[in-house]
Amino acid sequence: MARDLPFSIQLHSARLFPPVTDHLPRLAALGYTNVEPTDILYDDPEALRESLEESDLTALSGHFPLSLLENDAGAACRIAETLGMHVLVCPFIPMEMRPNSTDEWRRFGDRVAEIARLLHARGFDFAWHNHDYEFRPLKDGSLPIQHIAADPAVRLEMDVAWVALAGIDPQPWIEGYAGRIAAIHVKDVAPRGSQTDEDGWADVGTGIVPWPKLWKAAVAAGTSLMVAEHDNPSDFDRFARRSIDAMRHFSNLMNVEPALPER
Repeated sequence: MARDLPFSIQLHSARLFPPVTDHLPRLAALGYTNVEPTDILYDDPEALRESLEESDLTALSGHFPLSLLENDAGAACRIAETLGMHVLVCPFIPMEMRPNSTDEWRRFGDRVAEIARLLHARGFDFAWHNHDYEFRPLKDGSLPIQHIAADPAVRLEMDVAWVALAGIDPQPWIEGYAGRIAAIHVKDVAPRGSQTDEDGWADVGTGIVPWPKLWKAAVAAGTSLMVAEHDNPSDFDRFARRSIDAMRHFSNLMNVEPALPER
């Protein structure tokens, strides 16, 4: 199954090399057509929109804190509307708020579903971004992700590398949530004991995650955004360049020619 996909990158990867918006022209020159911002860039959404437009970039999705989505969804929607976003993503649960038991995770899933329904009513999709803890079994054998995504209104931004680090094969989960995956974080893991200065992460295509087959599975599952990410690159420009080269290769294996998204 071949579809046109934009080359996307998560701007969290550039946070250690500020100002983040200075990277936008270089990302566009490399061939990226879409970026995924985080809340550190939302102080002036109009200025961010102008910076994106100057580089002919879109921001079809963005990360928003759980607290904002629960307490002031209207503010989050205004930011998303200004930036032309389609999907609002909740990136994590603060450590002190994470449930411990199955019942607590079920109740948390109800909260997430309420956010999703509220955003849907305002014309947006909602997605949950995972780490490894959502894929670690609870005492009853269930996984937190199953409770978070229990309601079909909740879509996923699956961070494949975190799934792999939980000791789980990502492919069955990509296939199992077909039709509900709004985006995939295209992240790679370095061989054990290497690249410790980058917290064990790797540029896309240089690590141990089997991306060619997972890319194919993600496209077949209906995802529309494949977003390169590295949580702690020592050189953001290197990461961006190597990663888009790898993503082009994965696309070419499927005869997919990435295209600009509709505006």
